[in-house]
Amino acid sequence: MGKGRVEAFTDGVVAIIITIMVLELKVPHGEDLAALAPLWPIFFSYVLSFINVGIYWNNLHNMFHTVQRVDGRVLWANLNLLFWLSLMPVTTAFMGENHFAPVPVAVYGVDLALCAVAYNILVIKLRHLHGAETTFARAVGQDLKGKISLALYLAAIALTFVSQWIGVAIYVLVAVIWFAPDKRFERLIERNN
Repeated sequence: MGKGRVEAFTDGVVAIIITIMVLELKVPHGEDLAALAPLWPIFFSYVLSFINVGIYWNNLHNMFHTVQRVDGRVLWANLNLLFWLSLMPVTTAFMGENHFAPVPVAVYGVDLALCAVAYNILVIKLRHLHGAETTFARAVGQDLKGKISLALYLAAIALTFVSQWIGVAIYVLVAVIWFAPDKRFERLIERNN
């Protein structure tokens, strides 16, 4: 199967996820800067989630640029990732509206961890379909950054019950690690062209 429909569907779902998240932002009641203060947890949660969803979208775009085709297993793996990403608006609102209480922060981390696991499953399915010697497989490599990210998410979930701010700090750290565009795919595409 061609990959175009998967890319288009993924783009559409990601756009809807971001739209739902922004609709959770409420207009402040008041006309001075003090009216914004109560909204900082919700806004910060939104920014963090927007960045995380954007990172996945960016990485999926780069990744699908290097693959030639998809099959049923890849379609289901992609849907699995989109499912966990689609929960991001709920976990974002839960964390922000509860002012970073430990349980909502941990639930947010569980969603991030499950997104990371689902992304890894998608990579495995694509590698299996395309083989170990393809541009895709070479670009992914050992995916050390992905493995470290998942380990950090799991640590953050546990440490949230020591202090929710440790969990939040680790989620921010992982986002910072991934914020710089992943050049693995771009470098190999340029070499092959």
